[in-house]
Amino acid sequence: MKELIGTGVALVTPFNDDKSVDFEGLKRLVNYQIDNGINYLVLLGTTGEPATLTSKEKEKIKATVVSVNNGRLPIVLGIGGNNTMAVVEELKTTDLADYCAILSVSPYYNKPTQEGIYQHFKAVAEASPKPIILYNVPSRTGVNVEPNTVIRIATNFKNIVAIKEAAGDIIQVQRLLQHKPKDFLVISGDDMIALPMVLAGGSGVISVIGQGFPKLFSEMIQQGLKGDVKGANKLHYKVMDSIDYIFEEGNPAGIKSLLKTLNICEENVRLPLVNASYELQQKISNFVANN
Repeated sequence: MKELIGTGVALVTPFNDDKSVDFEGLKRLVNYQIDNGINYLVLLGTTGEPATLTSKEKEKIKATVVSVNNGRLPIVLGIGGNNTMAVVEELKTTDLADYCAILSVSPYYNKPTQEGIYQHFKAVAEASPKPIILYNVPSRTGVNVEPNTVIRIATNFKNIVAIKEAAGDIIQVQRLLQHKPKDFLVISGDDMIALPMVLAGGSGVISVIGQGFPKLFSEMIQQGLKGDVKGANKLHYKVMDSIDYIFEEGNPAGIKSLLKTLNICEENVRLPLVNASYELQQKISNFVANN
C-alpha cells in the first residue's frame, strides 16, 4: 500500500450559509490539495461531518470528489460505525471501484471490550473487498484500541493494512512499531505528533491541518520520511501554533475557519457543532497573515 505513505488529508465538507453542501467549495478544496503535493485524499472521515449528512448528500459528495480528482490521487473512503452489521452491509453494497482503501473507525459509544473490537474488525475484514485502515481515536470513541489488539488484528487479517493512530500517545505508537507485521503501516491521526511518529518509523499522516497548508505539511512529512530531522523540525515549528488553533474549539470548526481565511470555502459547520468564535478566527487570520 505505497499509496498510503506520506500525507493524506481528511477533507472537510464545505457548507453554504444556509448549511447546504457547498459543492463549488469542495471542488476548490480538492484541487488545492492536488496542486500542493498531498499524496492521497480521505473522504467522509470524522472531519467531513458525516454524522450530519444525508445518504443523498454523501453520494453526491463522493461523486463530486471522484470527478474532480479524475484519478490524479488515491482516495480513501470512510466507512465505519458502532453497528457492526450495518458497517458490513455498507461495505457489501457500496461501489468501491474508485477507492484504494477504507478508513474504518473503532466502534464508538457502545464501549466494547478489546475482544469486541477484535470481533468487529474481523467482521469488517471479511466483508471488505478493499484494504482497510483501522482508525483508533479514543477521545471520540471512548475506548482505546490497545497495541496487542491492533497487532492481533493486523496479523490475522491481511486486508487490514494500516492503522490511523490518534490516541496521542507516542509510547503506544512505539509499541505498535516494535511489534507490527512487516508491511503494516502506522499512520498518524494526530497532527501535532505526526513528525515524531514518522521519525520513529511511522508511514505518514492523515491530517487535518494539512488541507490548510498542504505544501508545507506534506514537505515536512517527506523530509521526515527521508530522515532530514533538522529540515522537518524547522517546518514543524513553523506550523505548530496553527495546529493548536484549529483544535482549540473542536474539529472541524477550526480548520474551516482557516479555509475561509484562505478563500477556499466558508467556515460553516452543522449543529450540534458551531462555528469558531470571533476571537479564534482572529488568531487564525493573524497566523495566516504572518506566515
